[in-house]
Amino acid sequence: MKIGEVIKDGDFKAEKHVPTIEAPEKIKAGEEALVKVMVGQEIKHPNTPLHHISWIQLYFKPEGAAPVVEVARFNYSAHDDTMNLETPGCVAADPASCVRVKLTKPGTFIAVSYCNIHGLWESAKKIEVA
Repeated sequence: MKIGEVIKDGDFKAEKHVPTIEAPEKIKAGEEALVKVMVGQEIKHPNTPLHHISWIQLYFKPEGAAPVVEVARFNYSAHDDTMNLETPGCVAADPASCVRVKLTKPGTFIAVSYCNIHGLWESAKKIEVA
């Protein structure tokens, strides 16, 4: 079995597990751009000790033969944790994070998220570099 066989995808407007990638469509070579990844943009994902997004990883695949580059990994450790599941804890970290990037080549961002119940999910966004 290969990892690609177990990663799910879908439309984030209909499926709460798919990570979204917000970034400019076109980035000027060498200039800083903000990239935001999140789960639950249209449909909020639960954030409880029993059902939550544990992490999101962001990769960049430059056009051509270059390898995929890991850009960032965001871990979400606070899920209203408490010993009493009837009473929420004092903090919850929703799965949404930003990173500043500088690109020299066009390519594709790939985001992968992990739900502790429903597994791995992915999405992608092409970026032009001028």
